[in-house]
Amino acid sequence: MPQSLTLAAAQFASHIGDLDANFETHHAWVTEAQASGADVLVFPELSLVGHYGAERLLDVTMKRNDPRLLALSRAAGETILIVGFIEEGPAAQFYNAAGVYKAGRCIYLHRKINLPSYGKLIETKYYAQGRFVDTHAIAEDWRLGLLICADLWNPALVHLAFLHGATLLVSPISSGVEAVGDGFDNPAGWAATMHFYSMMYGAPSVMVNRVGPEQDLSFWGGSRILGPFGEPLAVAGTEPELIAASVDYAAVRRARALLPTVRDSNIGLVEREMNRLVDRLGVPDMIRDDG
Repeated sequence: MPQSLTLAAAQFASHIGDLDANFETHHAWVTEAQASGADVLVFPELSLVGHYGAERLLDVTMKRNDPRLLALSRAAGETILIVGFIEEGPAAQFYNAAGVYKAGRCIYLHRKINLPSYGKLIETKYYAQGRFVDTHAIAEDWRLGLLICADLWNPALVHLAFLHGATLLVSPISSGVEAVGDGFDNPAGWAATMHFYSMMYGAPSVMVNRVGPEQDLSFWGGSRILGPFGEPLAVAGTEPELIAASVDYAAVRRARALLPTVRDSNIGLVEREMNRLVDRLGVPDMIRDDG
């Protein structure tokens, strides 16, 4: 299996709620990514429906094995696709999901956990909450940690992904300039966040955003691929664009030998302190006996 991977990210503007048009766009990006020799192609969060696709919820949801998704994967051959869509799970539960597809099969799925309901973001109105953090092996040394947008703003979720053995962090996002509010710089925040996680955990990372206006939000692009020391390998601008870069597992080994964050994470201590906090947080001081 490969010691190196060619990673690609496609940033573009989705058609809100128009699955046919968005599948056509995805097929075009797949063709371009194959020409670049991509082993992994990552699309933005909710790439098949648009940021506001949930406003047409019952018309755009898909099961993870929807024939259109599997056909897209077959068209990509051995290239692994990470595609954003609204998944209809069991019992008519709807999730902001990212599916991982290879050779016509869904091989892994992440359901967004951290659903924002602040600023101009109202995801809790539409989506059920994901309930797990895990990883998936895509090659002998490459284990995928996949988290969606606001999941990365809960550092505990990222830490869990790396404790589960991630050697590659993939982050489809949907970040508008105005999403959080005045005084919060989304582009700078994401640049700092991705640099920090790659540098801290010694792992390459891919962040892919959408571009262009969508209702009241302006999407700024800025997709990026970083190496395991936090160094930018490819950074996109503000227009539709495919970026690609190769990463080598030997660099991951060097980074983790120099900064052994995962090795020194002290899981037992964290578990004890978290259990203690569960019993204390939110309990009024007048009820809790501090001795």
